[in-house]
Amino acid sequence: MFTFGVHYQKFTAVNMPNPAAFSGVTAMTDQLTAVINPYLLDDRAPVSEEVTALDLPVVGQIPEELAGRWLRNGPNPANEVADVAKHHWFSGDGMVHGVRLRGGKAEWYRNRWVRSDVITDKLGEPAIGGPAYGGRTSSGPNTNVGGFAGKTWAMVEGGGTPCELTYELDTVARNAFEDTLPAAFSAHPKYDPATGELHAMTYCWPDLVDHIQYVVVGSDGLVNHTVDIPVADMPMIHDISITERFAVVFDLGVTISFDAMAKGINVPFGWNEGRQTRLGLLPRWSDSSEDVIWCDVDPCAIFHPLNAYDDADGNVVIDFCRYERMFDHDQLGPFGDARPTLDRWTINPDTATVNEERVDDRAHEFPRHDPRVGLKQHRYGYTSEVRPGEKLLHGATFKTDYQTGEITTHDYGPGRGGAEPVFVPKADSRAEDDGWLITLVHDLNESGGYGAELCILDANDITAPEVARITLPGHVPVGFHGNWVPDTSVSPS
Repeated sequence: MFTFGVHYQKFTAVNMPNPAAFSGVTAMTDQLTAVINPYLLDDRAPVSEEVTALDLPVVGQIPEELAGRWLRNGPNPANEVADVAKHHWFSGDGMVHGVRLRGGKAEWYRNRWVRSDVITDKLGEPAIGGPAYGGRTSSGPNTNVGGFAGKTWAMVEGGGTPCELTYELDTVARNAFEDTLPAAFSAHPKYDPATGELHAMTYCWPDLVDHIQYVVVGSDGLVNHTVDIPVADMPMIHDISITERFAVVFDLGVTISFDAMAKGINVPFGWNEGRQTRLGLLPRWSDSSEDVIWCDVDPCAIFHPLNAYDDADGNVVIDFCRYERMFDHDQLGPFGDARPTLDRWTINPDTATVNEERVDDRAHEFPRHDPRVGLKQHRYGYTSEVRPGEKLLHGATFKTDYQTGEITTHDYGPGRGGAEPVFVPKADSRAEDDGWLITLVHDLNESGGYGAELCILDANDITAPEVARITLPGHVPVGFHGNWVPDTSVSPS
C-alpha cells in the first residue's frame, strides 16, 4: 500500500460520505455531490483506517535535540454521517495523529480514534471505563491533545470528559483528573509555567445552562479551584486567556441557538445578533464571581487568543484572532460569515474600558507563541493563514513582530499549506524566537489526492527553506489542535 515499510491495521470497512483510503482522498461520493458540505470535503475529508508507519522518509535533517511526539487531534466521523447538510465541522469522532521524533529520525506515525461507545462498537472492542460527565459516552474528545502531569490527554469542550491516552496513542480511559473534575472541561486549557497549573473556562449545554465554570488543575493533575460565573444565553467559550493576575472570560456573540436546534444541526450554536458582548476579568485567586470586572467590547467572536499579559501600566493586553460574526449564515463551521483578523485588546481594569486595535487584516488563525513567554509580554506570534472556500484551508505561516510591526511569511509552495504552527524552544536558547516551528502541511499536488508532511522551520528565519520535511503515509484531515510533547514531559516507558 505504501512505498516504505508500514504495518497497518485495517478494520471492518466504514461507510462515510467520503471513505478515503490512506493513499489519498479521491472523488466525491454521490451523497456529497447531492449536498455539498465543505467541512467533509478536500483536506477536511475523514480517513477510514488506523495506521502505524515506521521509519518515515525525511528530506533535510530533523534536529537531533527533538525527542518526543508531535500530536494533533480533530474530528473524523467513523460511521455514515446521517445528514450531510446538517453536519457541523466540530462534531465527529476524535482521531489523534502523532509522529515520534528521536535522534534525528522520525521513528513512527500513528493515528488512533479516541475510544467512545461508537468507536468500540464499530471495532468490536470492550467499552472504555472512566466517568463521563452527563453520561456522554458516545463520542471521544476531538479537539486538542497534549501532555500534562506525566500523561497524554485528549480534550474537547462542551461537556466531554478528557480521555487519557498511552504514549502510542491508544485510549486508556476517560479521566476526570482522577475524579476531581466537578463538571465539564475545555478543549483549550492555558498553562502557567510559573505554577505548573492548567486554567480552563468551561461550558456545557444544558447542564450548565445559566453559568460557566472557571477550573484550575494543579501540577499534580488534580482540580484545586473552581468558580461558577453566571452568564446568559450559554455562550460558546472555546478558549481562555490568563495573566499573572486575571483569568479572562470571553462572553461574546456566539450562543446556544434554538434556530440551529430546530434545524437539527448537531452543534446547535449561532450568532446572537444584538447581544451584549463583553470581557470578564476574574482575579485568579478569587472564590466569587462578584469579583469579575466586566468590560464591554464591540460585537465579535473569538476562538483563539495568542497570549495575554499584564503591562507596566496595570492594563491587560490580549492578542487574538477576531471574527466580526460567526455561525450566522454558515451554521456548520466558522469560516462562512467572516475571515479572522489579527487584533489586540488593551483593557484597563480600573475603568473597565477596552482599547481595540487591528494588527493585520489578513486571515490569521491558530496562533501560537514561545511557551517560555506565556503570561509575559511577548514580541513574536506565529499564525496560519486560512483561506475559506479554497480546496486547501491553510496557506502560509506568518510570524508577527509586535515590536516592529513586521510580518514575515513562509510560503510552502503552490498547492501546499501549513496548519497550526507549534513552537518548540531550541535547547539552551534564550532568545524568544530561537526555536523550531513544527507544522502539518497539506499537499494538493500529491498524486491521487492530498498528501501530508510534517515540516520543521527555524523560527529565527521562517522565510528560509524547511529544515526538514517528514513524509506521512497519506492524507491527514485538517483537524484542530495539538502540541509538541517532549519525552521529558511524558515518558515513553
